[in-house]
Amino acid sequence: MTMNRRGLLRSMAGAGMLSLTCAREQRAQEAAGQAARGMPAPKIKDIQVIETQPAGARLTVVKILTDQDGLYGYGCATFTQRAELVRVAVERYLKPLLLGRTTDRIEDIWQTAYDSSYWKNGPVLNNAISGVDEALWDIKGRQAGMPVYQLVGGKCREAVECFASARGGDPKAVIEASKEIVKRGFRYIRVGGGGEGGPGGSAAPRASNVLHNGPLYDRGATYRRTLKLLEECSGTFGAEIQWATDMHERYDPRQAVQFCKAVEKLNIFFIEDPLSPEDLAYFRQIREQCTTPLAMGELFNSPHEWQPLIQERLIDYIRCHVSQVGGFTPARKIALLGENFGVKTCWHAPGDLSPVGHMANVTLDIVSYNFGIQEWSPFNPRVLEVFHGCAEMKDPYLWVSEKPGWGIEVDEKAAAKFPFTDSGARSGLNGGWGDLRLADGTVIKQ
Repeated sequence: MTMNRRGLLRSMAGAGMLSLTCAREQRAQEAAGQAARGMPAPKIKDIQVIETQPAGARLTVVKILTDQDGLYGYGCATFTQRAELVRVAVERYLKPLLLGRTTDRIEDIWQTAYDSSYWKNGPVLNNAISGVDEALWDIKGRQAGMPVYQLVGGKCREAVECFASARGGDPKAVIEASKEIVKRGFRYIRVGGGGEGGPGGSAAPRASNVLHNGPLYDRGATYRRTLKLLEECSGTFGAEIQWATDMHERYDPRQAVQFCKAVEKLNIFFIEDPLSPEDLAYFRQIREQCTTPLAMGELFNSPHEWQPLIQERLIDYIRCHVSQVGGFTPARKIALLGENFGVKTCWHAPGDLSPVGHMANVTLDIVSYNFGIQEWSPFNPRVLEVFHGCAEMKDPYLWVSEKPGWGIEVDEKAAAKFPFTDSGARSGLNGGWGDLRLADGTVIKQ
């Protein structure tokens, strides 16, 4: 009888603990339900790709639809040089992997997609993942009724200051363009001496010793022309205006070290991409030789590229292209890593970036304590016909949307009016970058 009584008491105690545990779990579930406004976590019902070319650049946007009516999100997956491959990566590979998953597990979905191909850190997969990742953040913001910046800690600043670009065939034209930019209130100006993609470029004169008929790049002439341009700009304007130029990875490493030393005396806020990703070890030589501020990263795909530069403080600005590294989630981590080592952000934002991508940039700028400066490319009116609610520029500041999610809606009927074509500056290459060659015919990195 005594043993039975003890067993009964143990059973009753165990039942009480189980009941208490169940009650706690139920209360936790109820609290979670209230936080989510009483709705279950949305599930991915469909993943679509929107392709549009309203103003030259081929823009790719991913749209994720959920099983909750009217709840969807957009993400930038634009990779203009291999645009048609991104659609395949999303529709044939990521979509079958992710259908039916709940949209609230953004980190888990990112890691799952990242590992899904075994070989990783390539631009096609990274941009495809970016479209999915940013669409999930858009959905979470819409569900919460908040802009994305509120979901990651809120603002560090009211708006973000941008730099503008001035180009021309000669220093006089660049200086005149810079004067107009200064009138608009900009304090930071990037200048180039002409040519595609960077200073000098194919504008170099063709001498009799050129052994090919393709685009020519004369490194020595570009070096001298760009240095002279920066000297004249710095001498024409007061100290309140600061200058940058993009070397576009086109110099050889020895010339890159010399150029960075030569401009140290000028009012430079950074030299952009002085080295190619294959030559990153030379950043140590530049740091040993001068204090010229350096920006690097628009070609980066892998943490193995940006981590050493940040951890060793070999650069001053990390300049990754957000969709190229996989979207908002990894870019946020890059910004936090940079903050720990005193490296500022300067996200890549050329004209071939969708307005969704621009909004992801300005959102990162708003929430990152180590924000440095933001590149800005104005929107063509046809782009604004397709994308509604874009980030607003009030020179020289860019303002983030206060609407839920990214605050952007895509007019899909308008987008369909501008299908992909093989037109523009690199016609005939289906959006490919093309090549530049030295006088003897050697292809250079760019």
